[in-house]
Order: sequence, then C-alpha cells, then structure tokens
Amino acid sequence: MRGAVIVAALAIISVGADAQAPKMLSAHRDWSVFSYTEHGKKVCYAAAKPANSVPSTTKRGEIFFLVTFRPAEKVSDEVSVQLGYPVKDGSEVAVDIDGKKFELFTDTETAWARTAQIDKAIVQAMIKGSDLVVRGASARGTKTTDHYSLQGFKAAHEALVKACPG
Repeated sequence: MRGAVIVAALAIISVGADAQAPKMLSAHRDWSVFSYTEHGKKVCYAAAKPANSVPSTTKRGEIFFLVTFRPAEKVSDEVSVQLGYPVKDGSEVAVDIDGKKFELFTDTETAWARTAQIDKAIVQAMIKGSDLVVRGASARGTKTTDHYSLQGFKAAHEALVKACPG
C-alpha cells in the first residue's frame, strides 16, 4: 500500500523539536493527507511519492511532493519538493504539470515556489492535471526527473481544506 509507505517515510522527515509525529488522515489514490501539531498549532499536508524516477539507479534519500496548510500562519497551498539529495547551489527545479511550467528555488534538499501566487497557480494546475514532472540537479551534477501521478490530488486537496480550514 502506497499510503503506508508514505506514512513510514514521512515519519523520518523532521517536523521540529516540539512537533508531534504526523498522523495520516486519509488516502486518495496516489496522495495521502496528514496532520501534526507544531508549537501548539495544527499543520496539514498532502504528500505523494514519485511513480518513477530517472535515473532509477541514483542513490537518493526520501523523495516527496508536498502541499502544506498552516492555518495559524494564514498559509495555504504551500508547495515544496523533497528531492532526496543535496542540490547544486543556486539551482532551480523545474516543475511541469501537463505542459504548464514553473520554476522553484532550492535550499539544501528542498525546493519551493518563490511566492504564494505561484504556489496557488501550481496547486490549481495540479487539481486540473494528470501528470506532474519535477526536474532537478544534485550538487554533483546528476540530473533527475521524477514523475508524479495526480490521481487523487483533487480529493486530497479537498480533504486538506477540510482538515485545516483557514
């Protein structure tokens, strides 16, 4: 079961010293919804692992695409990608959703959208889309391509809005 794999893997991702372990709220095909409490405030996110990654032989850590809600901070639809390797300094990650292209900035092993407006545009494309492709490069120069299915994302997003209303 893909959801169980995500739960086990996401428990590894650090959520802060005073945060509780993430609790899975629901599974929607290739996407799962989680919540946890950090500094006494509820955080919810939807997560998926790639359906496939190229090159498949490259040794990488955990790889996820996440959409996070932090209602206490008035944050919704925050997009991030856990790449599973240290990224090349100053590099960007390319996201393609059924032909709609976005660039994310990187820091250590993670990529984010530069603005809340870009986050919202990515999430809207995900709701309507079927395929999400993430392209990046490691600090060593290895180029990677991760393909994510968007099956279940619309339902997962609806569950996120319900679990963490803003």
